[in-house]
Amino acid sequence: MSIDSALRQCSPDAQQRQRVISVLARASTQALEQYYSSLPQLPEFRFIRKPECGLALVRGRIGGTGDAFNVGEMTMTRCAVENEAGVRGFGYVAGRNRRHAELAAIFDLLLQLDASTHESALITPLEQAWLAEREQTSRKAAATKVNFMTMVRGESE
Repeated sequence: MSIDSALRQCSPDAQQRQRVISVLARASTQALEQYYSSLPQLPEFRFIRKPECGLALVRGRIGGTGDAFNVGEMTMTRCAVENEAGVRGFGYVAGRNRRHAELAAIFDLLLQLDASTHESALITPLEQAWLAEREQTSRKAAATKVNFMTMVRGESE
């Protein structure tokens, strides 16, 4: 079973959670710190897995649909937290930023407890900022696009 088909079979709740974890992973640590410091009451949790750095194998596909191949490895940091009720939050981020992984795990936990409050105040603005940045990057790349044409010379007889 391919990853794409596995993702399509996920429940809407699982897809939403994947979206949240993805947005938290791409967010800046500064934005997460700012939101964390603005919380009226800091969440109580314990670490299941303190932030730790490691390597993850990156895989790609030839042409986007072909056979999978190993591109290489990248550094990654992960963290897992749990509250008293047993609800767990996970954070996975590219690179070695332990605080980013910790905040991502804490916010994953908070969003499971109170999605309505934190979704609109944290996830939606972060996702919109990322989409705007991606659009700007795409526009810059499109501006440098070069179209090659081949001119046919007349046939010599």
